[in-house]
Amino acid sequence: MFKALSDPLRLRTLILLADQERSVGELSGIESEKIGTVSARLKVLLTARLVKRRKDGQSALYSIADYHVLALIDNAIDHACEHH
Repeated sequence: MFKALSDPLRLRTLILLADQERSVGELSGIESEKIGTVSARLKVLLTARLVKRRKDGQSALYSIADYHVLALIDNAIDHACEHH
């Protein structure tokens, strides 16, 4: 879990999911990255159980797994800010 949180791009994806669930296409557009790149990042986050996936017709929507993940993100950001 902490290895997944250590990557700045994965952390950014989690922050984008903190306020609402999003599809891979939405995240790809926001992050200006290829869908495959975003999908690979989400796979790591799913494996670490930091995000969950919900099917909506043909689409998959991703969101933060639970409020514990939000607390981890907040703590990681606070910790990083203390060292700058």
